[in-house]
Amino acid sequence: MFRRTALAATALLAAGALALSACTASSPGPSESAGEPDPAASVAIRLVLEPGNLDIRETAGAALDQILIDNVYQGLVSRTADQEIVPALASDYEVSPDGLTYSFTVREGVTFHDGQELTPDDVVWSLTQVRDNEAYRDSARLAKVADIAADGQTVTLTLNEPDSTLLWSLTGRAGLILKQDDEIDRQTATNGTGPFVLSDWKQGDSITFERNEQYWGAPAGVAEVVFSYVGENQAALSGALAGDFDVLTGFDANLKDQVEANGDFALVLGDSTDKGTLAFNTAEGPLADVKVRQAIRQAIDKQSIVDALGAGKTQYGPIPSLDPGFEDLSDVAPFDPEAARALLAEADAEDLDLTLTIPSAYGTTVSQILVSNLRDVGITLTVNPVEFPAWLNDVYINQDYELSFVLHTEARDFENWANPAYYFTYDNPEVQDLYAQAVASTDEAEAAALLTEAARLVSEDHAADWLYNGASVLAVSTAVTGMPSTNVNERLNLAELAKSEG
Repeated sequence: MFRRTALAATALLAAGALALSACTASSPGPSESAGEPDPAASVAIRLVLEPGNLDIRETAGAALDQILIDNVYQGLVSRTADQEIVPALASDYEVSPDGLTYSFTVREGVTFHDGQELTPDDVVWSLTQVRDNEAYRDSARLAKVADIAADGQTVTLTLNEPDSTLLWSLTGRAGLILKQDDEIDRQTATNGTGPFVLSDWKQGDSITFERNEQYWGAPAGVAEVVFSYVGENQAALSGALAGDFDVLTGFDANLKDQVEANGDFALVLGDSTDKGTLAFNTAEGPLADVKVRQAIRQAIDKQSIVDALGAGKTQYGPIPSLDPGFEDLSDVAPFDPEAARALLAEADAEDLDLTLTIPSAYGTTVSQILVSNLRDVGITLTVNPVEFPAWLNDVYINQDYELSFVLHTEARDFENWANPAYYFTYDNPEVQDLYAQAVASTDEAEAAALLTEAARLVSEDHAADWLYNGASVLAVSTAVTGMPSTNVNERLNLAELAKSEG
């Protein structure tokens, strides 16, 4: 029987700290000149995409996961920066050898932000609500859970078949624990168990957290965190140099010299599962032809995109290097404009006109390269920049697009390629079967091998193009310590954030 305890969690958190250090070894450490931490400090963090509302159960978009999970809302388990699963609201847990029974010991002495005690009944209610309500984000991740029951402080999940992704799912939205029958308006208010409490939201400007003084774990190292939403990097740089920000996330690595010029900031690069994804709507039109899709992929110089961004690395398939199942798929569609032109001729698709729908917050670097590369093979690309809520409605929900570019930050999200209803519009029964086998496997190596096989099929079908595997790029004040640097566009656990006096 597999068992994970709080002691193991401590060891893994230490390992995560080492991993973060390794990621930033080439840059001057932001903590080298930091003095004594100030528990009354306020830290100002620049983010890029503001959520439309705060309802993490029903609203799509990583902007909510980024700030709310770990900081405000928590699950029975969580994940470290290096993607290890550790206890959170459960002090320990056990998984039966057959993978059908998961038992969690719920911590005692935990309270919600409104002062009410966390009970095992809250856990059962929260997980049952997600499983049974298809409108909730990630509801399908609990589909194999047949029964959720409490006995004292133990909550047991009984599955009708093994699910190798369940623990991982419980570290995300599917596993968040809310107060039973809470009457707050989740679109504008929160009531979690985490180390920070939502104190203010100036829509269109900033979200402010304050330290939860009744937190069950180690108290947050700062009294306040202010997330300011600034889409343009030069404006963010100016704000940092003027003293308005302590941390810039989603930053431009090409601005390293400018942000480090006065010695108050250091550029920090970390690994990520960010996937710059060029989606193809294969439901109809020229993109229904695999030769056209392959031609587009072979027309794009991915290394030039990475060079222009100043960080990250090339990627040629749906699984990034941090995730199980990764394989270098650069052999599938290498950069070859001549081959692209030949494919378009074979498909009788020369002189194509296509439209790219892209959230305007991403700027123009990627889209300009795409326009140039595709023009070289005879494709005219019209760029349609839209506000992120419009992208969610038109592309994500209504699938009204030809080409779309968005940065998918989620880790271990291959299930999207096995879901024909997802906005990618990709439907391959063989891929769906391989993914189902991977989920049902109780052997990690076998599950990863099945994902590898499925990912190659997705790439060989040219279901999309993966322009780059992004890096987490931050500028961090030399007065700040404990700032995460891995996967920060997906999750931003600020429990260890600190700022020195002065």
